[in-house]
Amino acid sequence: MSEKKIEDGRRKTEDRRSSVVLLILLLAVMAMPAMAQNIGDFQMDETNLYAMTKQMGQFIRRFNYEEDQFGYKINPKDPAYHNRQKRQQSLAILFDQATYGNQPDLQRFFIEDVTADDSTFMTFLGGRWYSEVSATFKYKGKDVSLIMILGIEKEGLGSKWVLNNIYFSEFNKLFPTGEMAEKEKHFLHPMSHELDFMNIYKIFKEPEIIEYYASKSFEPDYLTLFFYEVKKGNLVFQNVDAVKFHVFQIKDWYFEVSWFNRSGSNAGWLISNLIYLPEKEKTELIKFYEP
Repeated sequence: MSEKKIEDGRRKTEDRRSSVVLLILLLAVMAMPAMAQNIGDFQMDETNLYAMTKQMGQFIRRFNYEEDQFGYKINPKDPAYHNRQKRQQSLAILFDQATYGNQPDLQRFFIEDVTADDSTFMTFLGGRWYSEVSATFKYKGKDVSLIMILGIEKEGLGSKWVLNNIYFSEFNKLFPTGEMAEKEKHFLHPMSHELDFMNIYKIFKEPEIIEYYASKSFEPDYLTLFFYEVKKGNLVFQNVDAVKFHVFQIKDWYFEVSWFNRSGSNAGWLISNLIYLPEKEKTELIKFYEP
């Protein structure tokens, strides 16, 4: 028998042994309890993995009890679908317990109020909820932090995320809030037109407060400024730093949903801030999130 055939036979034998060893290891892993499996230095806890709210869409389904804590979507024809008692249990695990474990009364009040009737469900499209995206940009050569507010908008038969507003400290410096008494010193006389607006030079004498000469209804449009600076190449996107959601959909309530990357079942997208906020008080706050 040639050396080549001997070598080929030896390799086939080793390959078969390796396959058998891998099969035995795989069977051993599958035979372990589902709750905790160790593969090398990696520990996989399937119970925690299923309990973790991994996507915002999943948060909405669990909020409405259209999906249980094990990740099973509930058929609308199932009696458990939107079940009040099961929904109360589901809502309780959607809170960041590090924060709200010490505030059980507020959490309980919210859950009881939300499940009191059949109208307090979250919707993906058409509801008042917004995403806050914190990102790093290069602004004139320096790293800066900027916040983008995005909302859901209907598009054809579907929907899309769109930019609603921007918070950037450099823009706010351009339009500081002035005292009304100070603004009243800066105006064009009502008879200026009779002088062919010869006094209009006053508007440009102090460019840092040029907006004082605008209509009372004027509000700076930071989104337009943002688009302008991006188009001019002064603002260059670098990366996303963090994402969270602001939810105004539930009557008389406002809450934030943040990402918690940690071990255990209380992880993923969870309610991180909850405020009782009557509808009439939402109006002013929500202006920052809507276009």
